Amino acid sequence: MTREIITIDEELCDGCGQCVPECREGALQIINGKARLISDLFCDGLGACIGNCPTGALKIEKREAEPYDEKKVMEYIVKGGSEVIEAHLRHLKEHNQLDYLTIAVEYLTENGIPIPNISSENKNGDSEQMEFVQWPIQLHLISPLAPHFYEADLLIAADCCGFVSPEFRSEFLPNKRLAIACPKLDTNKQIYFEKLITMIDRSLIKSITVLIMEVPCCGGLLKLAEQAIELSSRRIPLEAVVIGIDGKILDKMKVIGGEEL
Repeated sequence: MTREIITIDEELCDGCGQCVPECREGALQIINGKARLISDLFCDGLGACIGNCPTGALKIEKREAEPYDEKKVMEYIVKGGSEVIEAHLRHLKEHNQLDYLTIAVEYLTENGIPIPNISSENKNGDSEQMEFVQWPIQLHLISPLAPHFYEADLLIAADCCGFVSPEFRSEFLPNKRLAIACPKLDTNKQIYFEKLITMIDRSLIKSITVLIMEVPCCGGLLKLAEQAIELSSRRIPLEAVVIGIDGKILDKMKVIGGEEL
């Protein structure tokens, strides 16, 4: 395929090696005193290594190359240990490569390898709890194994709630990952069950909060979450919040394992 990939000018390269640690995929090595691209499969073409070359020997070109293979990259970098894995995941996150990041997390999960915490940190070293850190948000579109769902608290909100409730962002969204759905208008709800079960069993989400309107059709969203928990191998807390058509909170109830407390 034709894609962007790193190229190295051997005449300019002095073999200093500053580019090597910046390539989080392990695509670069110093061989016989020169930087070498060891495999097209490992180069994602993002160019993180370029700014660390003091001689300007590295640049991105578009040419015929084998497709970048995230799984093969993971097979290579896991040999370097947890710090190398974390650096690679941060690299993908910083470049907004969410598809590759999802594949990387899936690889770690499938092979029983701990997933490093790559949440951003503020100047005090504390994790920043952002109100909104993901895309997409529609339940049909999200990947249940996306890294932002790993060990997260999930908010499932009826579509209308975000428009009706003035406290939606401040009251319900902080510290949670979001999925929106409409139990009346959405089709193929079976995929919702499958995605929620995958989130519970494989992404290890810690809890689910269902935010619904007071209208009868919204009750289907709560039943969907309850049934997903019942069909999963883990029992996690489930909370339901009902919003009135005037935007006020009408009711809150804790539900665990399908039984109301």
